[in-house]
Amino acid sequence: MKIIVCIKQVPDPNTTVSKLDLDTKHLVRTGVSLILDPGDESTISAAIKLRDTLGNSELIALSMGPTSAQEGMRRALAMGADRAILVTDSALAGSDALATARVLASVIKKEGADLIFCSTESTDGYTGMVPGGIAEFLGIPQLTFAREIKVEGTKAVIKRVIPTGYKTVETTLPALVTIASGSFDAIYPTMKGIMGARKKPFSQLKIADLGIDASQVGDAGARERILTVGKAEARAAGQIIKDDGSAAQKIGDFLQRYQLL
Repeated sequence: MKIIVCIKQVPDPNTTVSKLDLDTKHLVRTGVSLILDPGDESTISAAIKLRDTLGNSELIALSMGPTSAQEGMRRALAMGADRAILVTDSALAGSDALATARVLASVIKKEGADLIFCSTESTDGYTGMVPGGIAEFLGIPQLTFAREIKVEGTKAVIKRVIPTGYKTVETTLPALVTIASGSFDAIYPTMKGIMGARKKPFSQLKIADLGIDASQVGDAGARERILTVGKAEARAAGQIIKDDGSAAQKIGDFLQRYQLL
């Protein structure tokens, strides 16, 4: 079985406050610490676990971004991915979720993957639209918020997280699965894994290799745009209730007023 996990390098959420360039409305990625998206580490781990359970399977890490994204790809290889593909092209700068999905889907179609893993959303854009876009371009089903996944013959079966617990959902392959945040513990690369990553296949593609025209990606092909950037409204002060003997009644009235009782 061929499994592809889509990953992304992002500004380190632990050390970097995300900023937008007020002129281009693009996220500032220069001069900041960049890392493999923490959510993707859990998703890679889920894919590795399934690959090892199935046996006779290949796991490919796939990403789209500048050449600096190679660092994140190397980490995916050190964690256990078998090979990596990075689509990097100057024409991709400014791509929206639709263009990103188009590019990733083109690679997946070229590879002929049976199962695609994605995180629910990235920690920089938070759109959550790329996985669904990939599935739409490929014409395959999407299973979302998986906390467990297994393959039974030609079917993928997941336990899908819902507010009251989980429900079991299945579909025929090929399919795309998004992993619920925190459902799988991240695998930390060992020294052996880091050294071995240097010898694993790592290919880089241009959009021309995928038959994609520059007008379909980047700023030229973007269908969503940031119109304005402003400061978030200050949070209003909360209500303080001092206990003068009537605090319980006041709290009860408050909860009833907002239909919380």
